[in-house]
Amino acid sequence: MTLPTQSRAVIIGGGIIGCSTAYHLARLGWEVTLLERAKLTSGSTFHAAGLVGQLRSSASITQLLGESVKLYRSLEAETGLATGWKMNGGLRLACNQERWTEVKRQATTARSFGLEMHLLTPKEAQDLWPLMQIDDLIGAAFLPTDGQANPSDITQSLAKGARMNGAKIFEDTPVTSIEVTNGRATAVLTAQGRIATDAVIVCCGQWTRTLCATVGVNVPLVSVEHQYMVTEAIPGTPKNLPTLRDPDRLTYYKEEVGGLVMGGYEPNPIPWAVHGIPENFSYQLLNSNWEHFEPIMELAIGRVPALATAGVKTLINGPESFTPDGNFILGEAPELPGLFVGAGFNAFGIASGGGAGKMLAEWVVGGEPSADLWPVDIRRFGPPHRDTGWVRTRTLEAYAKHYTMAWPSEEYKSARPLRRSPLYARLEQAGACFGEKLGWERPNWFAGPGETPADIYTFEKPNWFSAVAREHGNTRRNVTLFDETSFAKFLFTGRDAEAALSWICANDISAPPGSLTYTQMCNTRGGIEADLTIARLEERKFYITTGTGFATHDADWITRNIPKGMDAQLLDVTSAYATLALMGPNARAVLQQITTDDLSNAAFPFGTVRTITAAGARVMALRITYVGELGWELHIPTEFALTVYDALMAAGAAHGIAPGGYRAIESLRLEKFYRAWGSDIGPDHTPLEAGLRPFVKLKKPIPFLGRAALEAQAASPLKKRLVSFTTNDPNVILLGRETIYRDNIRAGWLTGGGFGHTIGKPIGFGYVRNPEGVSDEFLTSGTYELEVATIRVPATLHLAPLYDPKMEKIKV
Repeated sequence: MTLPTQSRAVIIGGGIIGCSTAYHLARLGWEVTLLERAKLTSGSTFHAAGLVGQLRSSASITQLLGESVKLYRSLEAETGLATGWKMNGGLRLACNQERWTEVKRQATTARSFGLEMHLLTPKEAQDLWPLMQIDDLIGAAFLPTDGQANPSDITQSLAKGARMNGAKIFEDTPVTSIEVTNGRATAVLTAQGRIATDAVIVCCGQWTRTLCATVGVNVPLVSVEHQYMVTEAIPGTPKNLPTLRDPDRLTYYKEEVGGLVMGGYEPNPIPWAVHGIPENFSYQLLNSNWEHFEPIMELAIGRVPALATAGVKTLINGPESFTPDGNFILGEAPELPGLFVGAGFNAFGIASGGGAGKMLAEWVVGGEPSADLWPVDIRRFGPPHRDTGWVRTRTLEAYAKHYTMAWPSEEYKSARPLRRSPLYARLEQAGACFGEKLGWERPNWFAGPGETPADIYTFEKPNWFSAVAREHGNTRRNVTLFDETSFAKFLFTGRDAEAALSWICANDISAPPGSLTYTQMCNTRGGIEADLTIARLEERKFYITTGTGFATHDADWITRNIPKGMDAQLLDVTSAYATLALMGPNARAVLQQITTDDLSNAAFPFGTVRTITAAGARVMALRITYVGELGWELHIPTEFALTVYDALMAAGAAHGIAPGGYRAIESLRLEKFYRAWGSDIGPDHTPLEAGLRPFVKLKKPIPFLGRAALEAQAASPLKKRLVSFTTNDPNVILLGRETIYRDNIRAGWLTGGGFGHTIGKPIGFGYVRNPEGVSDEFLTSGTYELEVATIRVPATLHLAPLYDPKMEKIKV
C-alpha cells in the first residue's frame, strides 16, 4: 500500500488500544489510517499477561470493560483469527476480615452494576482452583464472565477486523511530528510522507507522553518495570482454571499451556526510562530481576506450593505505562483540539482494550464521550501533572497500592504538600488533617484536644467521625469557617460573554450584575457536563466557580463550546483569590464586625454578589451556601487572605466560631440534598433526572446546548430519578454503589453516602430506575431496602431535603 496523503482519522500506535480504536472507527464508517513505528504489538502489548477482569468502582468503566468481554467473545468468529479468549471466570481471595468486607462490598457493587458475582467458602474456591492452599482464607469472590486472552493474537484479530472494514495499517512507519494549524492538530508527518487528517489519535503507550509533549499536550504517565513468571507444565493444572487474584499476597495467576503465569505488584516498584526510552526499543524486554521478584515469589509459594518445584520457562520483565491515579487516559486533549489520547493502561490494557477503543472511537465521531468516562478522562489532570518528577513519585505510590486495601476516603501520601492555601500554616496549627486534590492541600477535619490529626482507615466508623460531628453541629448551631481556596475560579469576559454563556448554560444567566446563578452545562444528550455557580459582576464580566478537581474539564468544556465568531474569553484566576466560606446562623453577626457594608437580608439577599470591604481588603462576597445555612463565600485577593481569616476568627470568638473541613461539608450537604458532580450527577444524568428542573430554562424560548434532548425527555415519563435514602440503624455504613431494592426488585444503586449528624442517620443518594416511569406515586409507594456488603437493610426514600426543606435557615 502507498501511504495516503489524507485520512479522516490517523491512529498512532499498533498495540491493542490503537488496533481496537481503528476497528471501531472503521465499523462506524470512518476512513482510518493506523501507523505503527515498528510491528503491531511490539510495544508493551506483546508482553502483557492477558487477564481480563471487569468490575470497577464506576458503573460506566465497568460497562466499558464489559464491552471488551462482549467483543472478545465474538471477534474470532468475525475475523477468523484466533484470539486465545477463554471466559474461564475470575477468583478474588480474602485472607483477613477487612479484606472480606471489601470483597463483600465488591460483590454488592457487582450486583448494582448487573454483573454476576458469587461469594464462595474457602473450600468452594479451592474446588475451582485446586492448586492453592486455603489455610489462611476467609472466603473468595467469583465472577464467571471474567477471563483471559492472548494479547498478540487478539490485537492481530482486531487489526484484521479493522482492515475488513476499510482501515489501512502501516507498520515500520514512525511518526516524526504532528502538525498544528490555527490551534488544531491537522496532520501527521512520517519519513514516507504527510497525512492530513481531521483527528490524530495517539495510542502509543509509554511513548505517548513524549510525542504529545512536542505539541504542548500533557499526558501524565511514566514507565514502570513489571514482572511475571511463566512456568513449565504443572501436573494437575486444569485447562479451565479461572484467573486468580490474591491481593493480600500481592499476586495474580492464570493458566497457560498447562503451567501458570504468576505476577504481582510489589510495594517498591522500579521506574524505567527516567531519562527517556531508548531509541528503537521494540519487541524488547528488560533483564529479569530475580532479587526484586523474590519477595513476590515467596508470597506466591505460600499460596501455590507447587511453584516451589515447578520448572520456570522465563521471568518476563517488561516496562508498562502507569498513571498517578491508576486509571487509564482517554479523550481529546484540552490543549489541542483534534488530538485524542488512549494510553496509560496500568497493565490492564488487554482487559480495557475492546471497550476503551469503542469509547474512544465514539468520542472522536461524536465530539464528546458517549458515556460518563470521568474516571479516565484526560481532563481530570491539572498543573501538578505537568511535572514528570511529581507524576513519577505519585505513580509509584499508585502502583504499590494496586493490591492494597481500597479504603473509603483514603488519601495519597506521596509528593505532598504541593499547592497550599495562604492559610495552610494557620490551619495546620489549628489541628487540620489535610487531604489532597489536584495537588491542593485541603483540610478534611480538625483534631480536638486529645485527638491526633491523622486518618485511620476502616470500613466501619472512622476515627474522624466525632470530629466531623463536632464541625457539623457547630455549623448548624453557631458558625464555621471553611477554607475553600482550592475551588477553581474563572473570569469570563467579552462583548458576547452573555450570549455565549446563554448557549452553554442550562439555566438563564441573563440576570443583571450582582446576581448569582446556579446552573448545569449539558451535552447534546442532555447529560450534565458541569455543575457550577456564575456571578455576574458587570454586563460583560462573569465570575465562575467550580469544584477543585474539575478545573481542567470545566474550562475545556466552556472554551470549546463558545459558538464560533463570538467574542468571549475564559481566564483562570484560581491563584488570584483565596476563598473562605463563613457558614452558620451567626455568620452575619461575625462578618458584620469586620465590615461597614450593610449585610442585612434586604440589602444583601440570598443569590447575590457584592464587593465589600472587610478587614481592609476588597472582598467579593457571594451570598450562597453548600451546607444549608446562612452564609457567604468570600473571595479574597490572595495577599489579604491571612488578614481576613484572622479578623474573622477574632470577631467570631464570641459567636462560637471554629474551623471546619471538607468531610463536614460532605455531611452537611447530604442532609440538604445538594448534588455533587462526579458522583450524584454527571454526563449520564440529566437535570430532569437529578431533580434540577427548576434550574433549567425550558419554559423560556432561549436555545441552549442540550435543549432538544431535554425537551424530548420532558415529553415522556422519566425512567430514573435521583432520591435520597436513610436507614434507621445508625451503624450502617453507606459509601456508594450499594444496591437499591424496591419491593424486592433491583432498582438501581447509590451514587454516594455518608452520615447526617443533625438527623442522626446514614444518608445515601441514588437513582431509582423503572422502564415504565418513576412518578412521585411510584417512588413513594414502594418498600425499599439497600444491600450493604451483601446484607439487605430497610431504607426510607425521601424526595425532599432532610434538613430545612423550605430554605428558611438560608434566606434570613
